[in-house]
Amino acid sequence: MTTTTKKGYFGEFGGSLVPAELQNVLDILEENFNKFKDDEDFNRELNYYFEEYVGRKSPLYFAENLTKQCGGAKIYLKREDLNHTGSHKINNVLGQILLAKRMGAKRVIAETGAGQHGVATATVCAMFGMDCTIYMGAEDTKRQALNVFRMELLGAKVVAVEKGQARLKDAVDEAFADLVENYENTFYLLGSAVGPHPFPTMVKHFQSVISKESKEQHLAKEGKLPTAVLACVGGGSNAIGAFAEYIDDEDVRLIGIEPDKAATMALGTPGDLHGFRCLVLQDEEGNPLPTYSIAAGLDYPGVGPEHSHLKTIGRAEYVTISNEEVLEGFQTLSKVEGIIPALESSHAVAHALKLAPTLSPEDSIIINISGRGDKDVEQVFEMLNK
Repeated sequence: MTTTTKKGYFGEFGGSLVPAELQNVLDILEENFNKFKDDEDFNRELNYYFEEYVGRKSPLYFAENLTKQCGGAKIYLKREDLNHTGSHKINNVLGQILLAKRMGAKRVIAETGAGQHGVATATVCAMFGMDCTIYMGAEDTKRQALNVFRMELLGAKVVAVEKGQARLKDAVDEAFADLVENYENTFYLLGSAVGPHPFPTMVKHFQSVISKESKEQHLAKEGKLPTAVLACVGGGSNAIGAFAEYIDDEDVRLIGIEPDKAATMALGTPGDLHGFRCLVLQDEEGNPLPTYSIAAGLDYPGVGPEHSHLKTIGRAEYVTISNEEVLEGFQTLSKVEGIIPALESSHAVAHALKLAPTLSPEDSIIINISGRGDKDVEQVFEMLNK
């Protein structure tokens, strides 16, 4: 029932493990992506929207107060939270919607966990006049009720998925089921660097704008490359975007931070999930294990295939952070720098609070602030007042 292609592998991870009819759809998607990703007109339009609609370039901000408080390395923040819609998700969404437009799509579907990808997808669908359906775990619709309203305000239909744990994995399940049933007229705008080929490669391509900018900005400010780049990891889209341009720079440490109760990198083993091979939190029968994170966007039992590969070959480091440390990072950045980060991004902030003091003042680290914390304020208020 499945076909396996060797395209889209990162070492042993990746591939396309899907039913034959869906493979045909993915082949067409790959063909169009390869056709347009280096096309001059396509990139001119994409860059126009990056600058005029998203507000790129996002700043690389020297967090002077946080640096003084921590001691040690200089701390820089890549401000993806300042993008239109409030996160890095808009980068990939714009690239894919322009691709969908060129492919003649009229209907777009997407999955979302914390709601930021859903909001970004609903935003561009509104702008380009496309029908939009967003799948979201029922538990996440409660945690992120504000983002559900934003999606609906933008004209999207939000489907609350009650199956399984009613979280991100289950939303992805339903989105792929929709695609299998409606592939003839539907474009699946996948939000993370996961799924069957070409999705991980495509998402990395559009998110790599983060590290292209940060590398140029850091060289201008410091005259050298950073000591380390930090980013939270769930499926891994913001992290692979933040790492992309530094992968070949072996002196730059790449550090992904994940929740301790969804520690795919620490505890996962090779397995198949959502049509690709990656490190998975799974039982002896290969079934995905339940996960939990206070950050809905990181609540996923797998991880992107390139992250799985980077961990396996030792090019990137992956560490875990507790919920208590995340809340500390959330509050610290808010109080010290006047920047309220998303709970997802707070994982990276929390690790930076521990890492920076161990380095010298000659060192510098970049934290990818993947999203702003407006969506999480009510949730954090409730947690801190319990």
